[in-house]
Amino acid sequence: MSTSITFDRHSFSRLKNEVAIDIDRWGVPHIKAQNLHDLFFAQGWNAARDRLWQIDIARKRGLGLLSRDFGPGYLEQDRAARHFLFRGAMSTEWTAYGPESEEICSAFVDGINSYVDSCNDGLIALPPEFILLGHRPDHWKPEDVVRVRTHSLTRNAISELLRCKVMALAGVEQGTRLDRLRQELSPAIAPRLAQGFDPAVLSDRVLRDFRLAISPVSFSRERLAASLHEAGLWTSVTASDEIVRTAFEEGSNNWAISAGKTTTGRPILAIDPHRKHVLPSIRYIVHLSMPGLNVIGAGEPLVPGISMGHNGTAAFGLTIFGADQEDIYVYDLKPGEGNKYSYEGAWEQVVTVKESIPVRGHKNHEVALRFTRHGPILYQNAEDNRAFALRTVWMDSGMAPYMASLAVMRAKSHAEYVSALASWGCPSVNHIYADTSNTIAWKPSGASPVRRNWDGLLPVPGDGQFEWEGYLSPDEGPSETNPVKGFVATANAMNVPEEWSRAHPAFGYEWSDSSRHDTLHSSLSRSEPISIQDCMSLQCSVYSPIATRILARLGVLLHSKSEPALQLLCDWDGHLDASSAAAAFFEIWLSKHLGPTIARLEGADDQILALLVPLEPSAIASWLEQVHPDESLADSIKATLASAWAECMAIMGHDPAEWSWGSIHRLELRHPLQELTAEEWSLGPIALGGSGSTLNYSTYRQDEFSVTTGPSVRMIIDVGSWDNSVFINNPGQSGVPLSNHYRDLASDWHRGEYKPLLYSEHLIQREVDHRIVLSPISEESGGMGIHERVIL
Repeated sequence: MSTSITFDRHSFSRLKNEVAIDIDRWGVPHIKAQNLHDLFFAQGWNAARDRLWQIDIARKRGLGLLSRDFGPGYLEQDRAARHFLFRGAMSTEWTAYGPESEEICSAFVDGINSYVDSCNDGLIALPPEFILLGHRPDHWKPEDVVRVRTHSLTRNAISELLRCKVMALAGVEQGTRLDRLRQELSPAIAPRLAQGFDPAVLSDRVLRDFRLAISPVSFSRERLAASLHEAGLWTSVTASDEIVRTAFEEGSNNWAISAGKTTTGRPILAIDPHRKHVLPSIRYIVHLSMPGLNVIGAGEPLVPGISMGHNGTAAFGLTIFGADQEDIYVYDLKPGEGNKYSYEGAWEQVVTVKESIPVRGHKNHEVALRFTRHGPILYQNAEDNRAFALRTVWMDSGMAPYMASLAVMRAKSHAEYVSALASWGCPSVNHIYADTSNTIAWKPSGASPVRRNWDGLLPVPGDGQFEWEGYLSPDEGPSETNPVKGFVATANAMNVPEEWSRAHPAFGYEWSDSSRHDTLHSSLSRSEPISIQDCMSLQCSVYSPIATRILARLGVLLHSKSEPALQLLCDWDGHLDASSAAAAFFEIWLSKHLGPTIARLEGADDQILALLVPLEPSAIASWLEQVHPDESLADSIKATLASAWAECMAIMGHDPAEWSWGSIHRLELRHPLQELTAEEWSLGPIALGGSGSTLNYSTYRQDEFSVTTGPSVRMIIDVGSWDNSVFINNPGQSGVPLSNHYRDLASDWHRGEYKPLLYSEHLIQREVDHRIVLSPISEESGGMGIHERVIL
């Protein structure tokens, strides 16, 4: 063990046997129990220990309970969230996740609730956020874990709305061409409007409540002080462009390499999920062991189990897969009767659910939530007798995010793994696998609606013409096992085999561009053996294929290279290093000058351009590669180079030698309550390299280049020699600002360094600096709980 160890002991009536939680010096808890109930009780208790305020806010946001704690400024967000709660039979829901799912979730919330009880009894200190805001953590019910769906990643309702608005302004043909600059489609297809459908009927109001429901919770003095009269003003808590970016920028890289291609002679599996950067991290590393189960890896702290990691025999990981899981439906309402809509030639009744939302300082607020057969009505235009609803996989049984991981994490053979994935609902993922028998595999999983007569790229009438024909059977989906090339690798790009696509309806058409996918496949195809260190370097790579493509095309489109901008770029290797002046210039030029100019050359005015940004870099590269060179185009490109150069001088100074990408491309991890406290709970700014086209994923706000999205967790797993595996979690494991593990990993994450992901008991014990023992209440204690601490 470490030289200085803190020992804590807590006793609870709900435990059957003693549980040990050994926390290593990097903040990873290694939980050892003797039975299933105690193991997941301890996971829930430990999640509360490190992340209580985070998971409490997440639950209240999802269930629509924020205004009870924080007042009328949160009432509209609560109302919006309640549209998307699972409302089906819980018996069916539990069955979808396996025979032990209800028992596991019950034990998990028992653990959370026991921690809350200790806080309420004054035995454990509440995290400081509760003190600052003057509220208390809630008790959980088992169904809370699965009823909330709005933290899952689905697509493509927001894109449908944007595409429709572009077509309404530019016409169908030109709008289709322009929209490809925002989102390339693969396989290439021209979106089809339903016959007689007018795209002009769509407005931002249609998805306002959806955007509100999926937005993070914001805290400001103004919002917390809002009156009931002002409640309706708080309907746009996150900028819409940021929500749009989030919907398509949160992806990942993953790969599994067979033993024959590695320096270790064993398979290697690598994972680095990309999500919006938040504080604390959206992921949490945990080790769970009991007789018959020994898993370690990452998951979301409000969900039991892990979704990526290994179990001592098999390793597993995931990235987002581009299945289209949402559709906007438009309904004609019966004149004079807004509670009936046209369906298959008859008038169908809207279903109304009445709910009472508690509001701090006021009596409960009564709301009526309205649903069609497809989903929640999000907007009703009384003047036009028209209603708009969203169909999403969230509303069906078995769609709670990552819950199917409870079965996947226990699979110890490829056959068990495939069987476990059959119940995966949400989000849709590229699942990868590697085990000690040297089997590697790729299996996309998740609910994929079957659309026979439309493409899912635009809103459609809800009159019965356009219906999902169930979901694609898991047995029918594509897969890859032990490929000849010796690896499987995904990066959110279109990766469905052409042969499979020809014989089946499309999963979807909107994917991340292929830049990261291409870099991965090129790097992993080399003949030299690949090491753990090579995988670390890949995860931290800032090479941009987009830059290489565009610079190559400039040589064709421009004859003169006398411009200072071209001189800066001519010897650049396409790596978006934080220290690079060329990288800074290139990204400013691409995003704010070249891209908008190309959109205008295609006919976009300012109103349309506002709908298209941020433009997709790969679409800009594709346009340059396909356009015919001429002098007029060359002049336009030169003008963009000059204007970008002027902007660089304005924001970074007149000496290009002083420019650097990291000076403007920075990550600030800002605590949600930082505005309300004088304490320094935030981190940064941190200078970063990379972009959305690099494996070290690092997208940014276009107006001021601050980083929004990227890998919080990185893991590389040495399959079979598990203690050689490594990880990093930014900025630390704990969500408690006063904890030693709140920000202790941030510098290592920034430098691309990793920590050991220890699995063997004897190695764990060498690094333990905090041991917690949870024990059942004994008769000797007279039924009283014990809470004590010793530091040695």
